[in-house]
Amino acid sequence: MILDLVVIGTAITLGPLHNSAFILLLSSRRGVRKGLVFLLSWLANLVVVIACVLLLTGGEPPARHSAPSTAAACVKLAIGLGLVLYGAHRRRRPPRPHVPPRWTARVDGASLATAAGLAWLLQPWAMVGAGAATVVAANLSSLADWLALIGYCLLATLSLIIMEMYTVWAPAVANARLNALRTWLEQHQDQLIVTLSLIVGLWLTAGGIYELVA
Repeated sequence: MILDLVVIGTAITLGPLHNSAFILLLSSRRGVRKGLVFLLSWLANLVVVIACVLLLTGGEPPARHSAPSTAAACVKLAIGLGLVLYGAHRRRRPPRPHVPPRWTARVDGASLATAAGLAWLLQPWAMVGAGAATVVAANLSSLADWLALIGYCLLATLSLIIMEMYTVWAPAVANARLNALRTWLEQHQDQLIVTLSLIVGLWLTAGGIYELVA
């Protein structure tokens, strides 16, 4: 479970879409506040999903090859295959000029509530779902599992935390460098999405098959 959460959390934090949006928020009016609200909303999403899973399992991992563990393995396998197919499809798709979404033009005047809503909208739900299926194996009587869950949430939010703190400590320098990073992310968005989708998809597919047959 711990290694799966590390892989999934790393892929989530490296996603280009939410990182680009977060940089836009930080460079807007009241950017630090909007960024903080986005960050907290993003983190809350992860915590809520994990809490729902743990309520269903009672904080105890299901027996191997039981109905719940088999269902979790099937979910991971389905998400993994979906990510592989999506990554392969996007890789074969002819390159298109990057056109920023319409909402990016309205970020400067966005409210704090809008910033919070963007975090929900831009959450990579397929990978969050894979994380939820992995958390089924968590045992709340184990300190190691508690640390793994906390570490997963922080890892999946790490890029946002770093950019928020950088903007607070060195706003002038951070603004220029983060906007340069946003430009790079937008230029390489397709490559990043394909790479992350294929890596995580193959990992989940292999893990799901192993859990079903082992």
